[in-house]
Amino acid sequence: MSKRYTITAALPYTNGPIHIGHLAGVYVPADIYSRYLRLIGNDVAFICGSDEHGVPITIKAKKEGVTPQDIVDKYHAIIKTSFEEFGISFDNYSRTSAKIHHDTASEFFKTLYDKNEFVEEVTKQLYDADANQFLADRFVTGTCPKCGYEEAYGDQCENCGSSLNATDLINPKSAITGNVPTLKETKHWFLPLNKHENFLKEWILEGHKKDWKPNVYGQVKSWVDDGLRPRAVTRDLDWGIPVPLEGGEGKVLYVWFDAPIGYISATKEWAAREGKNWEDYWKDKNTTLVHFIGKDNIVFHCIIFPSMLKAEGSYILPENVPANEFLNLEGNKLSTSKNWAVWLPDYLIDFPNQQDVLRYALTANAPEAKDNDFTWKDFQARNNNELVAIFGNFINRVVVLTNKYYDGIVPQPSNYTKIDEETLTTLRAYPAVISSSIERYRFREASQELMNLARLGNKYLADEEPWKTIKTDEERTKTVMFVALQIASSLAILSEPFLPFTSTKLKNILCHSQLDSESSWEDVSSKDILLPANHSIEKGKPQLLFSKIEDDQIEVQLAKLEASKKANEAAKKIVEPQKEEITFDDFTKLDIRVGTILEAEKMPKTKKLLVLKVDTGIDTRTIVSGIAESFKPEDIIGKRVTVLVNLAPRALRGVESQGMILMTEDQGGNLVFVNPDIKDVSNGLKIS
Repeated sequence: MSKRYTITAALPYTNGPIHIGHLAGVYVPADIYSRYLRLIGNDVAFICGSDEHGVPITIKAKKEGVTPQDIVDKYHAIIKTSFEEFGISFDNYSRTSAKIHHDTASEFFKTLYDKNEFVEEVTKQLYDADANQFLADRFVTGTCPKCGYEEAYGDQCENCGSSLNATDLINPKSAITGNVPTLKETKHWFLPLNKHENFLKEWILEGHKKDWKPNVYGQVKSWVDDGLRPRAVTRDLDWGIPVPLEGGEGKVLYVWFDAPIGYISATKEWAAREGKNWEDYWKDKNTTLVHFIGKDNIVFHCIIFPSMLKAEGSYILPENVPANEFLNLEGNKLSTSKNWAVWLPDYLIDFPNQQDVLRYALTANAPEAKDNDFTWKDFQARNNNELVAIFGNFINRVVVLTNKYYDGIVPQPSNYTKIDEETLTTLRAYPAVISSSIERYRFREASQELMNLARLGNKYLADEEPWKTIKTDEERTKTVMFVALQIASSLAILSEPFLPFTSTKLKNILCHSQLDSESSWEDVSSKDILLPANHSIEKGKPQLLFSKIEDDQIEVQLAKLEASKKANEAAKKIVEPQKEEITFDDFTKLDIRVGTILEAEKMPKTKKLLVLKVDTGIDTRTIVSGIAESFKPEDIIGKRVTVLVNLAPRALRGVESQGMILMTEDQGGNLVFVNPDIKDVSNGLKIS
């Protein structure tokens, strides 16, 4: 009997495209899980949508001089399209600006209000007088009181992950004007999380101690042990779902309150379209609810949203919340603001028809238990050394030999040897092995078991050598090729959750659509034969499942990141303000000439000073320059330089310096010469 599952994936903010951190942390594992559940015959609602009421959206709108609606419309379309092209198999991808969501969230709020589940309080909140508005969480930055990070937001420190209130910040500043905000009274409604402590202790800390991931359980325990406090469910803002109460004018539902309700409204939207009853997926105790999120959302999905559902009273609670840790990029933390990311729309353009390569690389290196690092070299190696050399190589050999020896017809096997029997027995064990890993949310492990099945096929062919036995024992060769084709067919089925495009391509190559019935996950373990004798596979030159990724493709991606790094360094660089104005007459007093360094040596007992002999074209003179930490003496002999020659002599450590070498800094803060390296420019020429 099939089971019913509601699978949710964290709603992405619509203030930018999806990047690999989102994919690795949430969407690829959620998609693997949902596809697998469907393959084994379950009723699955895989739900997601755009979170369109976050403060980052209003900040981006202000920066771009457009409305928040313009921003969410733009990025909702980009995100939805890229998910579709990447093969994320949502049953519904909705948006929180939709009327059905506004109605659902308002109704949920009113239900809790009518049940007296909120506390109404007048509190002092940060206010920007110049902007004439209260400052929502992301409109405030300051120093985190827990770790000292100086760029923490008013709701969360991205450095240590602590959840904060804006008033907790040290030295808070308005992100709108840069001013120091003041405190001003305002009325809001709060969800008293402290009221739900006992329920959370019983439900999670006791009930899910053994089956939830340690990183999730540990974070929840830390929160509960620290003591929960009431949390505002409304805020002063003009973008969002209006508070549906008298006295709620100018206020909206806090995004953390309305966003998870988006799962429910998106399910309603899907159910209405498909002719289903949405309540079966949210209120039936026989339904399993699983939330896929990143670790920065643990508190919302394991403490706040369950408390909301419990307070409402008619909803089921999540069976699991398998949150992943963070994915870094080339050794540095992913940052959307610094463009330190691999954006999904860009990937789809740069690597056409290679969605499965990224899916596999992210799964094989998924940050399931700790933060992991994505590198382009590892991505290349995963493709070339595993997908191409193992999986693709096996399939190519099987298809080529079947076409060559049997004109694409599956041969009739003879008697199985012990090796054949052992190989087929091992093959039939793989569905259970991979299922076990997936059902325990160990997707890395599951992907490697799939690759081990391809390794089994390669080893079988290498050991049995049908290209040799075809010359000496045709019957044996038929049996070997028959067994190899069963392995290939099993790969077509079992790869579907991980490599959906590859699975489809391989099923087409093997002509699965011509079989009597559609192949299922269980067929691999329960059926003796997946591809029967006399079945025809695709003829002609076989399609390659994967293609090698060359070094120059990787260099292009690394160059993009290097450009981002340089741009960030340039943006951080503080440009000194202009000095006092001078007259033209003042400027003409400066005598700047082209010169050449003839000799250079370190000044004894100093770290910074070099003593230089410089040919200025007028004379050869001594100049002492503080550049010893940046240049070796032997490296700058013969260097063309720019010299201020009429600077009054000055004694430095007993050596009279008769001028100044002009220097500046590059983007990395390194000293460089202001350099007249142009042909036919002679020493002594004036610079004016």
